[in-house]
Amino acid sequence: MRQRKLKNEINVVPYIDVMLVLLVIFMVATPMMTTGSVDLPTSGTAPQKPDKYLKVQVEQGGELTVFDADGKSTKLKGIKELKATLQPLQEADAKLAVLVAGDKETAYKNVIEVLDEVKKLRFDKVGLETSSK
Repeated sequence: MRQRKLKNEINVVPYIDVMLVLLVIFMVATPMMTTGSVDLPTSGTAPQKPDKYLKVQVEQGGELTVFDADGKSTKLKGIKELKATLQPLQEADAKLAVLVAGDKETAYKNVIEVLDEVKKLRFDKVGLETSSK
């Protein structure tokens, strides 16, 4: 009887097959992934303010002030009052732009809540107001 010779090699063919299958999966899936790219303008290159707009000012403590298109200000205590104030203005003029101005020291969360509420009210043009350097 003849003795079998032991192989000291690893069979890499199954590993190559798995690698090629993974490569194909990643090649197909990569174009479908969306990346979150944010293009934030600097204050020097920001576009001009629209002619007619509403301004929502977010104070450091979270208080809100709404300035209508004529410049009249209304102090608000929270997001619920913001909705009640902006809803009639949006129904009167659907093309009205809204600028959100946040104090430097205000919490980012407060500004995002205001932006979210304004977008829920279906204003088409919503932007962040910045100051020039």
